[in-house]
Amino acid sequence: MDENQKLISHPNEFYPLGIIPMEGAAELSKKIDQHLTNWFHNLYPEYKEDPEVRDTTLLEVTCPRFTSGDGKAVLKQSVRGNDIFIITDMGNYACEYEMFGRKVPMSPDDHYQDLKRIIQAMAGKAYRISVIMPTLYGGRQHKRSSRESLDCAVALQELERIGVKNIITFDAHDPRVQNATPFMGFDNVMPTYQVLKALLGKYKDMNLDKDHLMIVSPDEGAMNRNIYYASVLGVDLGMFYKRRDYSTVVNGRNPIVAHEYMGNSVAGKDILVADDIIASGESMLGLAYELKEKGARRIFVTATYGLFTEGLDKFQKAIDDGAITGILTTNLTYQSPELLAKDWYTSVDCSKYIAYYILAMHENQSVSKLLDPHKKIDALLEKYKKEQGAN
Repeated sequence: MDENQKLISHPNEFYPLGIIPMEGAAELSKKIDQHLTNWFHNLYPEYKEDPEVRDTTLLEVTCPRFTSGDGKAVLKQSVRGNDIFIITDMGNYACEYEMFGRKVPMSPDDHYQDLKRIIQAMAGKAYRISVIMPTLYGGRQHKRSSRESLDCAVALQELERIGVKNIITFDAHDPRVQNATPFMGFDNVMPTYQVLKALLGKYKDMNLDKDHLMIVSPDEGAMNRNIYYASVLGVDLGMFYKRRDYSTVVNGRNPIVAHEYMGNSVAGKDILVADDIIASGESMLGLAYELKEKGARRIFVTATYGLFTEGLDKFQKAIDDGAITGILTTNLTYQSPELLAKDWYTSVDCSKYIAYYILAMHENQSVSKLLDPHKKIDALLEKYKKEQGAN
């Protein structure tokens, strides 16, 4: 296709929309593109058969590697004057490259370097560059406790220096890292509505009241998101407090000695536990077993990012033991085929949400309604309760 054809979006001659999917983010990017192109053709059907208008927002880019491991980025199309959105999955370990004859899985550092290479390849010709980075690079190293690096803050400053105008991330481990770049746009998006929609879409027999449902925060750091769930659902909130051994460091963190529960009784109630990341799953599984011992009925676990860094066997055992009923995580990071095949797992699709966000930013519209989906959640709950009443 001729590179000079206009990019699809609002028929704007000056700032056409372009989406660059980085390696590992192709599947999510295709879903986003499908939403955007469908909306465009519904609004402007006269452009559907126009040969001068491309039928996709996606731009082609490659990041080839030399056998020594050195890399570069190559743009296949012009981006001059385009409103560019780069979509990247910093946690996609399924991406590999060959170095000295061996396959090497890409780490977050490799993905970050490729992101900077793509921005370099644009050579300052784009109208605006926004980066959609659901898993914030270095986000877990967000503060300094002793002689430690500040990876996330430095990365944000570097991206600002090389021309990035906006960062859109999801459920940042600590959104206060945006203070490192106060003159760059930084939006921390929460997929609360998408999680509830997926949960209620799969489990049709949940009673959404205080007598049958309760929210439990896995620790004090996750309280804000769990308070939000409890508020919109109108149910009680409990919390676990993690006692840690601060004299020891294992795998970069202080090991958990015990979980202490604080809150009302969970006996006979369905429990929803929400966190930002499931990594090894050690703490999440531990509290699930404790909740079960306290008489909880069903336990649903949700996290924005399901990394499952130590495999799925321990989660399968928790399912088999009845400690957990279902697990929900988003498609904002890589999901293995093994995970997607589990009947107890639910993938929460966020592509439509991102498409709305891109469209609003591209047309310079307010995103405040997208950041606070309270009304959409109320409508979802009302519809769910009506359907239950009808049945």
